[in-house]
Amino acid sequence: QVHVVESGGGLVQPGGSLRLSCAASGTIFSINAMGWYRQAPGKQRDVVATITRRGSTNYQDSVKGRFTISRDNAKNTVYLQMNSLKPEDTAVYYCNVEIFGPTGWGDYWGQGTQVTVSS
Repeated sequence: QVHVVESGGGLVQPGGSLRLSCAASGTIFSINAMGWYRQAPGKQRDVVATITRRGSTNYQDSVKGRFTISRDNAKNTVYLQMNSLKPEDTAVYYCNVEIFGPTGWGDYWGQGTQVTVSS
C-alpha cells in the first residue's frame, strides 16, 4: 500500500514564502514524475510544477521565477518552494506522484494542503 502526504501549507502575507513537502511511503519500487497541482474555490485543478526523476522541471507561467520544485529521490519526497506569494496563489495544493509498486504503475494523490495568501 502506498501513501502520499503533503505538509507545509498555511497563512502567509503577500510577498511571503512557504515551503511545501510531499512524501511517498509504503511498498515503492520506483518513482517517475512528481508534481504539484492547485485548485482554487470554483476552479479546476491546474498543474503548478512538475519534475522528472532526472530533475527536468516545468512550471505554470504564472509561477515561473517565484516557485521552485525539487525532489529527494532517496527520501521519495518532492518540495515546492514558493516565494513572492500573491493572493491569487491561494488554493488547495495537491501532490501527484507516479509510483511503481506491487500492482504496477499508478498515479497517487495526496490529501491536499491549504495555502492562503492574505494580509
